[in-house]
Amino acid sequence: MTETESYLRSLLVTAPLQDPIMRSAIRKLDLKKGSHGLDIGCGIGLQVMMLAEAVGVEGHVTGLDISHEFLVYAKEISKNEGLSDRSTFLKGEMRDLPFGDDTLDWAWSVNCVGYGPEEPIPLVRELKRVVRPGGIVAILAWSSEEILPGYPLLEARLKATTGGIAPFAVINKPEKHFHRALSWFNKLGLEDTKAQVFSGSAFAPLGDEMHEALAALIVMRWPNAKSELEPGYQKEFQRLCAPDSPDFILNLPDYYAFFTYSMFWGKVP
Repeated sequence: MTETESYLRSLLVTAPLQDPIMRSAIRKLDLKKGSHGLDIGCGIGLQVMMLAEAVGVEGHVTGLDISHEFLVYAKEISKNEGLSDRSTFLKGEMRDLPFGDDTLDWAWSVNCVGYGPEEPIPLVRELKRVVRPGGIVAILAWSSEEILPGYPLLEARLKATTGGIAPFAVINKPEKHFHRALSWFNKLGLEDTKAQVFSGSAFAPLGDEMHEALAALIVMRWPNAKSELEPGYQKEFQRLCAPDSPDFILNLPDYYAFFTYSMFWGKVP
């Protein structure tokens, strides 16, 4: 399996965790029926489908991504969902969006704009450029999780690993952290700026779909974490987080977890 194929599979498998959260965030934005918008870093188009449903039959959503493989898959999903007439997919860069000034009603991005190593303000400025006055700019990202109930010390240690703090790095300035996004919006003159957390949860008994999603999440959140842990934590991590372990934490009869996304949004003046 290639790296792209592996990541694509992880997006599909973990969708049950984030889909309800995304729908709640979209409802909060209250996008106008018939509006036209853009999903930057759309991946395989899962949120494009939700956004297309939100704007109705007269609306339209363009999904933009740098991966040709993802876009091929996104088009297939759109066709299967009967939403091809409300969605378009383009290959492109978020640094240089293929749209003129003031051409869209809103722009949306999840785990992409402002969430990677690049300078965030130029990226948000590019979103603002393509949105009409009065339109919405919204960015979202995964912001927290508690998925090892009863083991707060181990989970805190895992969150301090390279994977645990990704996509941020120790060398990053505090003002580049995603949770400082309100300052980016305000510096660019966006109006009526807001922030809100959206949460999801899972608890026993877990169905097969949720069990698989959470197992994939553990791998995604803490890749190669074992090499960064002290011996005692290594042993505990292996015991609790290896699917073939008799103590795999997802098999607890009283298992509970929660996870959150944070959304920041504002209006173009």
